[in-house]
Amino acid sequence: MRRLALLAAILLAPLAAAAQQPHRPVVVELFTSQGCSSCPPADAFLADLARTRADVLPLGFHVTYWNGLGWRDPFSLDAATARQRHYAALFAADGIYTPQMVIDGRRDVVGSDRATGLAAIRAAAGKAPAGPELRLSQQAGSVTLDAGAGRGRATLWLIGYDHEHRTAIGRGENSGRTLLEANIVRGIVEAGVWTGGPLHVSLPPPQGERVVAILQANDGSILAAAVAGGPPAG
Repeated sequence: MRRLALLAAILLAPLAAAAQQPHRPVVVELFTSQGCSSCPPADAFLADLARTRADVLPLGFHVTYWNGLGWRDPFSLDAATARQRHYAALFAADGIYTPQMVIDGRRDVVGSDRATGLAAIRAAAGKAPAGPELRLSQQAGSVTLDAGAGRGRATLWLIGYDHEHRTAIGRGENSGRTLLEANIVRGIVEAGVWTGGPLHVSLPPPQGERVVAILQANDGSILAAAVAGGPPAG
């Protein structure tokens, strides 16, 4: 009996370890602009993910290259454009476009294509790498991040975002429309480099109502994600 009990414990150990792996959401990044007439359906898709999918961390990155074409997006960030260009280099793409949705840093789809986007999210959830534990806490005037030990090298990103904004568009391709957008990124900070050992970082929060942290490998893979102050979805 003792041998049987020992054998059962050995066989069940991997399952127990897997059950204890911290859950992390699939990170969905939408590169969009209020000046782009093709973007509102993608923005609506991202907003639906924010409202209904606790297993997804949706983030709207508003790019700058539409700003000279009739309407300046008030949420556009140079850092968002730079992040999209970095993905284009990783994916060996010919250029950048809107609306582009990047799933877990490894695959891109047209942001308004819900069926393909949902399929990509399901696929990413099934093969998300087991990364180090990542903890994020926020106090008045500061954010603290702790990444546990593991293998590899990755960049720790701190991202601030607003839950939701409604904007009346006065010019450009969406002139006359009122756009409702969710999880709008307002600030992006490179918080540190993780090299496999425990990492502790404390710094001022980026602009935005809510804060998330993402640990991202050099090939774009998301290793870990954490949210301050509750679930990522609105």
